[in-house]
Amino acid sequence: MTQNPRQLAFLALRSVHQGAFADVALDKTLRQAKLTNLLDRRLLTELVYGSVRRQRTLDALIDQLAKKPAHQQPDDLRTILHLGLYQLRFLNQIPASAAVNTTVDLAKQNGFAGLTGFVNGLLRQYVRLKEAEGAEGAGATEGVGEARQDSSLLSPLSSLLTSPSPITRLGIQHSYPDWMVALWLEQLGVEATEQLCQWMNQPPHIDLRVNTLKASVETVESAMQTAGVAVSRIPHLPEALRLPEAAGAIHQLPGFDEGWWIVQDSSAQLVGYLVDPQPEDVVVDACAAPGGKTMHLAELMHDRGTVWACDRAASRLRKLKQNVDRLGLQSIQLCEGDSRNLPQFIGQCDRVLVDAPCSGLGTLHRHADARWRQTPETVQQLTQLQTELLDQAALWVKPAGSLVYATCTLHPAENEAIVQSFLARHPDWVSEPPQPHTPPAAFVTSDGWIKIWSQEHDMDGFFMARLKKR
Repeated sequence: MTQNPRQLAFLALRSVHQGAFADVALDKTLRQAKLTNLLDRRLLTELVYGSVRRQRTLDALIDQLAKKPAHQQPDDLRTILHLGLYQLRFLNQIPASAAVNTTVDLAKQNGFAGLTGFVNGLLRQYVRLKEAEGAEGAGATEGVGEARQDSSLLSPLSSLLTSPSPITRLGIQHSYPDWMVALWLEQLGVEATEQLCQWMNQPPHIDLRVNTLKASVETVESAMQTAGVAVSRIPHLPEALRLPEAAGAIHQLPGFDEGWWIVQDSSAQLVGYLVDPQPEDVVVDACAAPGGKTMHLAELMHDRGTVWACDRAASRLRKLKQNVDRLGLQSIQLCEGDSRNLPQFIGQCDRVLVDAPCSGLGTLHRHADARWRQTPETVQQLTQLQTELLDQAALWVKPAGSLVYATCTLHPAENEAIVQSFLARHPDWVSEPPQPHTPPAAFVTSDGWIKIWSQEHDMDGFFMARLKKR
């Protein structure tokens, strides 16, 4: 297989456009190509994820620069143009001449030798517009043209990515579907929505949660710093450390084999504190895989009691078990099955966590294609599943027990509306805010729930609510 990262990126993107998940297509390409050069691997990864993430912006440029709009271009040619325009617009470290020439080569190699003049001309036209804009002092950054309200003052390149509608403008400039932008505008307004859109286009943080049954935060911090890895603390989260961008392979970092820590985003760490399990409790994690929250619950209980990890997929439970073994936890039991039909737990649980399947709008930076896969219709389907899971899990809770509902989305239909509907149908339940001085208390809303907005808190978007049985 070729070792050319741009050709490999083209092949991976072809798979994505045929229906493959971006991370699966990239992983398969990396394994088959066996790229050994780290810079080539990084470039391949950046080109695939970036082109998928920014495809609406790139299509808008094609629409304006070509006679035929993007959706009328042959699929493979559109992909090749995406790769070239992505490098020119978003990868400042690549010279424009290199981006243009390598994209022309891609066209030759992949059945478009007769269109190399078109590819070359379109990309060079973009370069000229970008240079003209730079000469005007506007720059060619992501937020191009945002400070100018009079469209007549915009440079040619800026005007390609503007619209009188804030929904369309933000959707094109930052590459999101209109319905998603409209959803955030309604909750946040223009300025904060733009900040959120920008945040979700940045590379994701990698956070660790220290397994305090095996190591202290100070021990892990010291071992990392000795190895030249400059970890940093995260406010309000006593067991969290954030890795720098170039930390290297996760499994080679100090403490991995010893089970000193596990990768878990800081927002997700808040969930365990909100559940607040106690030693000797019986706890059920209804949607457990991949297991980070399950293991945190066991650690918070000092590994005394029982934590049931439930999931429909045996393969996901096997991966969960590998991490359980690495962290040396004894209190976790596995349960394969659909949590809408597990009658053995009825009335048996002190605490239950429903970390529900959701649209993932709080983790779009981690999943390049998620913004294009989710639709208002898929969200509606998810709300039905979330309601069923929550209603069933409520039956598992003992009198005076508690239930935490959590998602990694920023859609009120999957968050606030689900909890409000549950409380309306179950008058014997009440909402209970987090205890003062606990980590979740720093993020509590006026309703007593937890809502993490990424652009405010620099972590994944999350929602969580604790419900108490009277």
